[in-house]
Amino acid sequence: MPGVIVNRYEHTPETKEDLDWAELITLDLSLYEQAGGKEELVKQLEHAVRNVGFFYVKGFNISQEEVDRQFALGRAFYDLPLEEKLKFHNEADLTRGEYNGYRPAGRRVVANNVKDNVEVYNIPKFDGFHNRQQPAILEENIKEIEEFSRKCHDEVVVKLLRLFAILLELPDEDQLVKDHQYDVVGEDHLRYMHYAARSAEDNAKVADLYTPGHTDLGTVTLLFRQPVAALQILNSEGQWKWVKPQDGTITINTCDALTALTGGLIKSSIHRVHGPPADQAHVDRLGVLYFARPNNHVVLDPIQNSPLLNRLGLTTNVFTELGQHLTTEQWVKVRQTQQQRPTKTIKVTETGKWEYGEKDLEIIPGLQATIHH
Repeated sequence: MPGVIVNRYEHTPETKEDLDWAELITLDLSLYEQAGGKEELVKQLEHAVRNVGFFYVKGFNISQEEVDRQFALGRAFYDLPLEEKLKFHNEADLTRGEYNGYRPAGRRVVANNVKDNVEVYNIPKFDGFHNRQQPAILEENIKEIEEFSRKCHDEVVVKLLRLFAILLELPDEDQLVKDHQYDVVGEDHLRYMHYAARSAEDNAKVADLYTPGHTDLGTVTLLFRQPVAALQILNSEGQWKWVKPQDGTITINTCDALTALTGGLIKSSIHRVHGPPADQAHVDRLGVLYFARPNNHVVLDPIQNSPLLNRLGLTTNVFTELGQHLTTEQWVKVRQTQQQRPTKTIKVTETGKWEYGEKDLEIIPGLQATIHH
């Protein structure tokens, strides 16, 4: 019996509104193999990762056709009836910090009794340790999905890890690569993410936010270009700026695990998802992302053999200052448990202040998640 035909994905037109766009650098990874190319890229990268934690990459050896196929597969999954998608949802798994598979919208309250409008489908990396049943539409294309997942790692993540190693003056350019091996057990995953358009009334109740400001918990996140404007970053001056979709690029943000490994040198970027501008407010927003994380056994203490970190005295982090020496596996579990915990008590006051319940933000004793609005 032939499989379901996945139609070509056509991107929504970009907004015509004059938004306050962030000024971000673009790293051309085609320079990577050229003489002196890596060193030149590190010079461009340093300011971005120490101050903002966001930048674009281009020249990454993944074609637009391959990217669009992932958007098409994500759309095909979300077009399935809810009862079919719910076959790949396990509430007990989410409660204990397991996040692969399907997460329906509406599990969490954003604020003022308005539920979240986000559906998530996570596909773990193909390392042999995360075997899961997939919906037929994805299972029929699983080899293509695996190839794309591996390209995200090999063509983008590995190259960035070597640039970070040069920045940190590590004696082995592959030191971070060895801690992020694709075929060693880890929590990397590919994500299809769907934001349903909301009514203006509900948006007003949550200060026009789909997702409040937060940081990601891994090493780097790859966000493939999609044209519905919604992503905003908090810049070094404390201003929220829109992230413009740039043709032929991936938007990269640096994350908590990398911040921990570098004693705070590399900034874990603060970002949020805002309601789209008026000319896109009626459009559902589909995202394709890849989340890279250190292998599960890696202890998230500051790197000891970095001459740069030692010169700057960056030898502790938020974990070690609490007497904790968390592995990636432990960190992902406690952070995801906090993130997936259903919330019912969040309010936005008339003055714009956000109020959370007592345990909403606790990750471990002594460490609270920070939410930015």
